[in-house]
Amino acid sequence: MQGNEASGISKTLGDFVAGASWGAVAAQSHEAKRSILNFFATSLGSAFDPAVSTALRILAPFSGAASSAIIGRTERLDALCAAFVNAISANLLDYDDTHPDTIIHPAAPVAAPVLALAEARKLSGRDVLTAFVLGVEIECRIGSAVSPGHYARGWHITSTCGIFGAAVASAKLLRLPAERVANAIGIAASQSAGIVENLPTAAKNVSVGNAARNGLFAALLAAEGYAAAPRAIEGPLGWARAMGDELNLQRLTRGLGETWEIAKNTYKPYPAGIVFHAVIDACFRLRSRLEGRLDQIASVTVAGSPLLLARGDRPVENERDARVSIHHAVACSLWIGAAGVEEFSPATVFRPDLVRLRRKVRAELDASLPDGAARVTVRLLSGETSTETVMSPRGSLADPLSDRDIEAKLRASLSLGGSDWDAEGLIDAVWRLDTLDDVTSLVSPSDGGGWIAQPSTTEPFPSNMEGRS
Repeated sequence: MQGNEASGISKTLGDFVAGASWGAVAAQSHEAKRSILNFFATSLGSAFDPAVSTALRILAPFSGAASSAIIGRTERLDALCAAFVNAISANLLDYDDTHPDTIIHPAAPVAAPVLALAEARKLSGRDVLTAFVLGVEIECRIGSAVSPGHYARGWHITSTCGIFGAAVASAKLLRLPAERVANAIGIAASQSAGIVENLPTAAKNVSVGNAARNGLFAALLAAEGYAAAPRAIEGPLGWARAMGDELNLQRLTRGLGETWEIAKNTYKPYPAGIVFHAVIDACFRLRSRLEGRLDQIASVTVAGSPLLLARGDRPVENERDARVSIHHAVACSLWIGAAGVEEFSPATVFRPDLVRLRRKVRAELDASLPDGAARVTVRLLSGETSTETVMSPRGSLADPLSDRDIEAKLRASLSLGGSDWDAEGLIDAVWRLDTLDDVTSLVSPSDGGGWIAQPSTTEPFPSNMEGRS
């Protein structure tokens, strides 16, 4: 689809979003359901995490009508506050979906406001899926148009670009005309924020929550007539220049409406930064080869791209550090043989045996390895060495998780997160999302009359994701 960039990128995107129907996105609906199912899995896994409970406690006194569910819990808030809290819980465990070209985690900032608003307005599953696909499309296209420099400069791209997805998706649910969708995009540009330096802290989750809430807020303002500059994205003093990048217009508009970014989405088998997944897979392979001799490890060397080292060559002082640590990725996968939620919990992170092994891990640069790949070499006390290189880790486009893998992830996350929501009912409803006339039953178990868990014998989600197809 060719846009009229001379009139402003916001207009081009606004025309596209306002004109898109269910028929235009229906072919992408299965991948959208996979992403939404994964969104529920990650949210349920952290439903009662202190960071989620704290945000809920702070926002509750300021919330308006309690129209929208907090995923995995019985509390309810208004749509704006629910979008914030649910985006935090979806992103908290570093277990969410990933768009490889940009390293955006698409669902958290988009699904959270879409579900909160759709529940408040009692909208249909097709409305949700249409809005979600369009929101993911715009956030990822804008992200692609400023990558890789945007992230490299320190902008947390899930937050800074996620707000555009949230704004667009919310505007679509509100059935705004093209001009007002364009204004929602421009209003979102003035609220885009989030920095990479904060990734190992709770401040990261604040910016992801703000992307969801403020994107919805931008759409609500646009619906009431608030306007934005027509070139808020690409103007000489617009968002892209302010963020330090020239906008690649070809990446932003080429194939718009013909190719879809959600088709590139991937899902994590491990609750850690995606660049560490190859490290984990390599260690699983090495562990099987070194069985019975793990206590003879003298050193471990992890080689990877500049991105791997920049994100993960860090001391581990808390469980958040562990999720973005080369050293802990090695320790848990090599020593324990698992890399699930429990392996990144405080009780495991500070085990003395894992601390000792982390001290033996060294990271080194190998610029010939692409982002997402890793080479791990173990040297034993005898001097014997063993090496594994992983180019396409589990969960990547080359080795994707199956539908059943994502279902298993939800079951295990729900159990670990302590929610009493019913996994089987929720899984079934997500797969039938396009048939629901009202999504209230999807996100509000107490209203829907059947989401509270019944006794179950479902198999646990294997922490090393040995695949089921």
